[in-house]
Amino acid sequence: MIEEESRERELIRQIVQGNRGAMKRFYDDHSGYLTAVCTRYISNKEDVRDVLQESFLKIFNAIHKFEYKGSGSLRAWSARIVVNEALNHIKSNERMQFTDLPDGDLPDPDDASEPDFEDIPTSVIMDMIRMLPPGYRTVFNLFIFENKSHKEIASILHIAESSSASQLHRAKGVLMKEIELYRLKKKYDERSMAR
Repeated sequence: MIEEESRERELIRQIVQGNRGAMKRFYDDHSGYLTAVCTRYISNKEDVRDVLQESFLKIFNAIHKFEYKGSGSLRAWSARIVVNEALNHIKSNERMQFTDLPDGDLPDPDDASEPDFEDIPTSVIMDMIRMLPPGYRTVFNLFIFENKSHKEIASILHIAESSSASQLHRAKGVLMKEIELYRLKKKYDERSMAR
């Protein structure tokens, strides 16, 4: 752990000094993870590439401001930059349609109906999330992966808190249907192969 921390600190120091080899090492070590973060928000591959390119430029230009807080903090900081860039891209390029539910139709915060992802491969789950409409997908990602409250999401996306809550509720509903379809198809395929 200590060795990893000193290696990470040295990598940061070299990047701050403009060492291209260190930048390449950082890119090689983190591009897979940061691509996964980006593709949670953006489904178009060219857009993902553009957002990542812009994100890496911002990371390398701002790394001198980064405060090291232990192993993993660089990765988390970099992921926040990617999320912010993805959100900027979505706001300026994708038409997110947010609809408010009437107060009586707002999801109950204590509603226990959650998508059950158990036994479903991560790649399939990520594909399901990517297939959500942009508004649903963005709110779902911010709430689930970034641990943002509806108040924070409303502020980030310039929408009402009720819109954030309804988008999340609808996203979960779509995901539960997709999961059900996936499981039905899997059962059907297993039965067909058993014959």
